Amino acid sequence: MDVVETSLQGVLLIKPKVYGDERGFFQETYSAERYQQAGINERFIQDNHSRSSKGVLRGLHYQLKYPQGKLVSVVRGEVFDVAVDIRLGSPTFAQCYGVILDDKHHHQLYIPPGFAHGFVVLSDRVDFVYKCTEYYHPEDEMGLLWNDANIGVEWPFSEPLLSDKDKKNPLLDELIQNNALPEFVSQ
Repeated sequence: MDVVETSLQGVLLIKPKVYGDERGFFQETYSAERYQQAGINERFIQDNHSRSSKGVLRGLHYQLKYPQGKLVSVVRGEVFDVAVDIRLGSPTFAQCYGVILDDKHHHQLYIPPGFAHGFVVLSDRVDFVYKCTEYYHPEDEMGLLWNDANIGVEWPFSEPLLSDKDKKNPLLDELIQNNALPEFVSQ
């Protein structure tokens, strides 16, 4: 597998080896030893699978007291996937990284704890899977408004389909004022 460092410290684009022919393909989606060699030393404890329709935007989500690292990929379809550095004191604070993940290239994105994460569906339907380093704690779920100008994500949709909860996510400035962001801890 090839591991590509992104513009955000700790966020990695992973390009697994995919073996295919006219019958289909085979891909190793995770091997603890191989991912540790790539610098991902997190222990994944929960797997999630979501299905969404074209134009659905989920995010930007994070947990504050129980931050989750995520290894995300697409099983079927295509998304524009985004990580936002929301770690106070980080050299890349308030910067974002976006990449297309699809079922053709089988790339994965590793997003360490302390980042907000979201995606918008580009295909008619998507099956999106992610491994998490922490359990989901609904009482700890936080969000950042998807189109906050202080973040500057260049989403491919100007009017995505959002949940009522995601429509009400606060701006970055509000999260700073409410002390609702994680602190940066240098590696």
